[in-house]
Amino acid sequence: MPLPTVIIPGYLESAIAYQQLAALLEKSGFPTITVPLRRRDWLPLIGGRSVAPILQQLNHTVKQALQEHNANQVNLIGHSAGGWISRIYLGEKPYPATGKLQSLWNAHPSVATLITLGTPHISQERWTRWNLDFVNNNYPGALYKNVRYVCVAGKTIYGERRRGSWLAYSSYQQTCGLGNTWGDGITPVTSAHLAGAENLTIEGVKHSPRSHGIWYGSPEVLASWVEYLS
Repeated sequence: MPLPTVIIPGYLESAIAYQQLAALLEKSGFPTITVPLRRRDWLPLIGGRSVAPILQQLNHTVKQALQEHNANQVNLIGHSAGGWISRIYLGEKPYPATGKLQSLWNAHPSVATLITLGTPHISQERWTRWNLDFVNNNYPGALYKNVRYVCVAGKTIYGERRRGSWLAYSSYQQTCGLGNTWGDGITPVTSAHLAGAENLTIEGVKHSPRSHGIWYGSPEVLASWVEYLS
C-alpha cells in the first residue's frame, strides 16, 4: 500500500491552494492530507521569525496521517518554504522557539520520502537567511540516508532587468545572488536543488499554485515526480 502523503504549503499560502494537487495524488493512489494552514497563520512569522508554529501544525498533521492509515511512515511534499521547513522537522537538533512550543521533532525515522517543489534551499535575503542558515548549518544537503530526497526546480523564466522578467530577476538575486539566471519566476534552479538529492529540472513550470499557467502540481507536471513517492 502507498504511504500516506502530507503536503506542506509554501510561504503565505493556505491549504486551499493545494486542493487540486491533493486530489490528483489521491487519484494516483496516495492518501493525502494538507497541513491545514491559513494565510494568516504566516503573518506573525514575517520578518524571519521562528517557524515553530508551522512546525507544530506539520507535526500534528503527520501524527494524524500515521494514525488514520495505521502507517509507520509518511511522504512529505514541501512547496517553496514548506521544503526547508520539512528539513527542520526531520532533524534532531533543537530549533529556537518561544513559549511552550516544542523545538525538537527528530522526525526523519517517520519520513520515507521528502519531495521539495521550488524550494529555495539557500537564500541571501535578510528576512529568511537566519532560518536557512540554521537548516544548512545543521542539516546540510540530503543528510539522512534513510530519507529519499527529491528536489524539483522549474526552468521557465530567465531573470532580466526588463519588463516581464524584473520580478524574477529581483527574486533570483535575493535568493542566490545572481539575477541573470533561470528559475520558476521566484526560485532559481540553483537554489531549488540540494547536494546529494535526486534533483529534477522541469521546463515551463511556474512557482505558485496561483500562477497563470502550469505549476509543480499541475496534472501534466505531476507525472514527472509522483513516481518518486513511496
